[in-house]
Amino acid sequence: MNSRRPNILFLMTDEHRPDLTGFAGNTVIRTPNLDRLAKDSVVFDHAYTPSPVCIPARQCLMSGQLPRTCGCQIFGEDLPPFYPTFARTFSEHAYNTVCCGKLHHNGPDQMQGWMRRIGRDCRITESFVPELDTRELARVKISKEEHRWTNAKEVRRSGVGHARNTVEDEYTLQGALDIIEEIFESPYYDKPQPLQPLLLKVSFVLPHYPYFCSEDLFKYYLNRVPLYGPEQKLSGHPYLDTKHLEIGKDVTMRDVQRTTAAYYGMVETVDGYIGQILHKLEEAGQNLDDWIIVFTSDHGEMLGEHGIWAKHKFYESSARVPLFIRWPAEYRPRRITSNVNLCDLYATLCQLCDIPIPAGLDSRSLSCLMAGKEEDWDDESISQYLGEYLMIKKGNLKYQYYGPDMPRVLFDLAADPSETINVIDSPQYKEAVLRFEKRSLELGFGHKKPIPG
Repeated sequence: MNSRRPNILFLMTDEHRPDLTGFAGNTVIRTPNLDRLAKDSVVFDHAYTPSPVCIPARQCLMSGQLPRTCGCQIFGEDLPPFYPTFARTFSEHAYNTVCCGKLHHNGPDQMQGWMRRIGRDCRITESFVPELDTRELARVKISKEEHRWTNAKEVRRSGVGHARNTVEDEYTLQGALDIIEEIFESPYYDKPQPLQPLLLKVSFVLPHYPYFCSEDLFKYYLNRVPLYGPEQKLSGHPYLDTKHLEIGKDVTMRDVQRTTAAYYGMVETVDGYIGQILHKLEEAGQNLDDWIIVFTSDHGEMLGEHGIWAKHKFYESSARVPLFIRWPAEYRPRRITSNVNLCDLYATLCQLCDIPIPAGLDSRSLSCLMAGKEEDWDDESISQYLGEYLMIKKGNLKYQYYGPDMPRVLFDLAADPSETINVIDSPQYKEAVLRFEKRSLELGFGHKKPIPG
């Protein structure tokens, strides 16, 4: 390894389906910049979010801990001030740490270890600062109201537009371009900073709803996109079927097609932003092969699969995320089939950069997988939701616990990749279920037999 610690570019999208990139095998979407990076990367085909909702997922990523460990279990909870995030750890080891874009903090510590922050999502909620004056309380409540569209309305109003998310991402992109110029070129003050290693995180909101894209992209995708699961029946599970939209009652098939086209257009839009960042780095004389480049998302998007929109579920399209790590100077390209987690990025980046891994993490270094040693890996990934629900993925089996009053679920993704058959009571899976039950107890989640019907 080079004696000088490498620069890191951490690219992140929001609510990005794991199968919606060219490198994931999607033949309709156009993601040339992500595909270019993935070609020389270690690609993790079974990476999972620690929680299928924005804020807990992001704070678990930052802390290298699962929701129950770091205390961020529901939307709105944040890490306590001065928490030992990976940004703080890297700052303490002489990295210039800069984040452009979405971090989704709601507490009083809006930096959480970053030395510089550029973005439009800084906010402190009422629950963290009860002494806010009346005007600020009104602003907070208005902000909450902005997120109260129903999923049906999101789908019905989708199409051509320049939504707030896009405006925020344009701000993020410009900030990233400006930072790169300042650090590596500094044309006006001639004070480039090429010797201090850089951790630059660029975190976009797209392709998170509202579902809007430019007219040219909308027209391109409208009659090309596949529709996800309109023929699928509901599972019959009391939680997995919540927030579903019925075709013909809540939305029309044309609404679904328009929304899918807009979502595809949003993915291509953010891929273009990433292309501009890569071009700016190369324009500044940087060799991308010397950088560690990470790409991922906080969770997925159901996009109508199983009749469900948005996230919140342990279905693959919601709980699984795209993930690759590119560092061709040290690791050759490969595809990894083992189960991994966003929490694992903390320990991984520390180990790759020769920084001590802090104690108390749920994070595991992915370096053995990156070196092709999958036999050394504990093939498990965990996701938690609302402090009560648990997913354990082990091999091809995905176990789900929904508290004592709802049926448990077991999917065998090798035999049933569409996740339509619950095999929790099948005799051939009895031993596996017992192992999952034991593991769930270790994680603090109790269980009972499923309720009939």
